[in-house]
Amino acid sequence: MKLPTPLVAASRRLTRSPPSTNPTNSRGGSRRFLRIGGTFGLLALVAVFVLGVGTGAALLLSNQAPTEDSVETGPQLPGDSSPEAGFARDMMVHHAQAVQMADIVRDKTQSQDIRIMAKTILLNQQAEIGQMRGWLQVWGVSDIETQPHMAWMDHPTTEDRMPGMASAEEMGKLQDAASGEFSDQMDTLYLQLMIPHHQAAIPMAEAILERTSRSEVKQLATAIIASQQEEIRQMQESLQSRGIPLENSLAPDTAAANEENPHHHPE
Repeated sequence: MKLPTPLVAASRRLTRSPPSTNPTNSRGGSRRFLRIGGTFGLLALVAVFVLGVGTGAALLLSNQAPTEDSVETGPQLPGDSSPEAGFARDMMVHHAQAVQMADIVRDKTQSQDIRIMAKTILLNQQAEIGQMRGWLQVWGVSDIETQPHMAWMDHPTTEDRMPGMASAEEMGKLQDAASGEFSDQMDTLYLQLMIPHHQAAIPMAEAILERTSRSEVKQLATAIIASQQEEIRQMQESLQSRGIPLENSLAPDTAAANEENPHHHPE
């Protein structure tokens, strides 16, 4: 940094006299102290100058308008009535019943395929429930429904249960079958209930993909579609292997509910 001309001139005057060879000489001592004092004075002037330049630059920068690069602009968090919050709440409820059904049959079935499928559904959907509950906490919205189910996707339900979900009577029948002697009946009813349950979740995941720009929501919705389509295929094959035609794959109460709320597409 180039010092101003007055500072340079002061520096030359203060350092012009040669050092005294007699430290006890009063005049030499005075000159020595003069040089020391002048050096500190020069350093003080330099410090003041540098501080003034730095302060002026800071003030100049602070008065400039902020640019897009200087401001962090992330996506706005979903609100209480957003499609993302509605999807998370509804899918948590939907998943919770699938977890309940899987928990009923996993230790009672004699079929290894049904046991593996039930454990997979239970673990995966429990984890997804936790993920969606975490979203709601981060977004600062309640996990309690404030609107009818599926209102966020423009298809509000008129009943407490969403399409594909088993009725209370059907859940009771599944529990009774699990307590009986013939696990084949339980396995068949489980498949008849879980297939439409999975089928109804797919349109919900597709609907949020059309309505959200958030990457974490898109990622989970895409994963739900892929996993449940594959599990539907496996369950349909398992049902056919038991001699049950696919057109009879729905339990009676579930079939009636789906006719009243036809917002899903069977595979």
